[in-house]
Amino acid sequence: MLTKNQIKFIQSLSRKKGRVESGCFIAEGNKLVEDTLHAFVCRMLVATPQWWQEHPTAPAEQRIEVARDELSRISQLTTPQEVLAVYEIPQKQLDEKKLKNELSIVLDTVQDPGNLGTIIRIADWMGIHNIICSPDTADVYNPKVVQATMGALARVSVFYTPLVPFISRMNKELPIYGTFLDGENIYHKTLSKNGLIVMGNEGNGISDDIRQLITQRLYIPNYPDGAETSESLNVAVATAITCAEFRRQAITSKL
Repeated sequence: MLTKNQIKFIQSLSRKKGRVESGCFIAEGNKLVEDTLHAFVCRMLVATPQWWQEHPTAPAEQRIEVARDELSRISQLTTPQEVLAVYEIPQKQLDEKKLKNELSIVLDTVQDPGNLGTIIRIADWMGIHNIICSPDTADVYNPKVVQATMGALARVSVFYTPLVPFISRMNKELPIYGTFLDGENIYHKTLSKNGLIVMGNEGNGISDDIRQLITQRLYIPNYPDGAETSESLNVAVATAITCAEFRRQAITSKL
């Protein structure tokens, strides 16, 4: 059974202030918790008797059994499942030297939690291990972001840093890619196996100060050429298409 203080604490983690002050975040749902339990230090695990029966050795500092209706009181989900975990926010340091041999994603003011979570999931699928975000990008530990990652947060590291100095340092070592309406057709362009893929804000695209640092301008063409279509692609969809072409070329080069 949960105490009033425990309920208040868990509910506070839906807000960034609560996460910053406590150093914790929440993850909900059977599959999401099962996929992330090994990746984070678990402060508290709140679950129904059935879930505990199926996971008797699940590691947590506090193990709390609750009825399903009690779980619904602390849930952020429309339809609560059987388990909620409170994890410590990991303290990771970005190793810029490692990025020189990898393909990484850079997010410039991506503000929709669903988009950020989906991009993390895309990165996981495409074997991209690091995402570097501007400070005003959505908080990766927002419950909506965590939910949208579908467990990918256990395998993809997300960092926040001012992008202009970061990209200015990295463009001496790596190609810096960005998508633009006046860029070069991505399907005609030879893409490298390493580099930074910069994706911009949902409404404004890549900001002017970041745009000046892009060394490789890419364009995702519509089909057929010249047809009247939507003005632009959703940022998560554009990220998926861009990353898929990088990986397609990498696979083809090995054949």
